Amino acid sequence: MNRIAIYPGSFDPPTRGHEDLIRRCLALADRVIVAVAENVAKEPLFTVPERVALLETIVDEMPFVTIESFRGLLADFARERNASVVVRGLRAAGDFEYELQMALMNRQLNPALETVFLAPANHLTYVSSTLVREVAMFGGDVSQLVHPAVGEALADRFGS
Repeated sequence: MNRIAIYPGSFDPPTRGHEDLIRRCLALADRVIVAVAENVAKEPLFTVPERVALLETIVDEMPFVTIESFRGLLADFARERNASVVVRGLRAAGDFEYELQMALMNRQLNPALETVFLAPANHLTYVSSTLVREVAMFGGDVSQLVHPAVGEALADRFGS
C-alpha cells in the first residue's frame, strides 16, 4: 500500500517549523505532497511559484517529498492525488479550533480523508511565517528560523 499524505499551507515564507513537519510526515506516509495553496484572500509576500521553488530547495534531499500548488478545495486536491491523510501542524491551543473545523469539513467533502495533527519540535513552537516576515522586514536575524535559501529570498525582498 502506498500511503500518500498531503501537507497543505501557504508557506509564505516556508520556515524551519514547516521543514520539521515535512520530515515528521515522512514517518506517517510513503509519499508526502507539500501543497502550496493559492489563497486569493491573502496578499502574499512571495508568489506561488517562488514558494514552490523555495520548498523544492528545502526538500531537495527528501526523495519521497514533492511540491505542488493547488487552488480550490483541499478535499478535491487530495482525491485527485489519491491521498488518504492530511497533515496539519498545531503550535498552540488557539490553532486547534480552526484546524478541527477544517478537518471536519474536509471529512464531509471527502470521507476517505483523515487529518492528523502534529506538533512541531519544542524549539520551533513559536515560529510562524507571519513572525518571520515581520522580523525580516525590520532587518532582524531570521537565520535560525528559515532555510538559508529562504533567508536570502527574504533579504532580497526587503533589501537588507
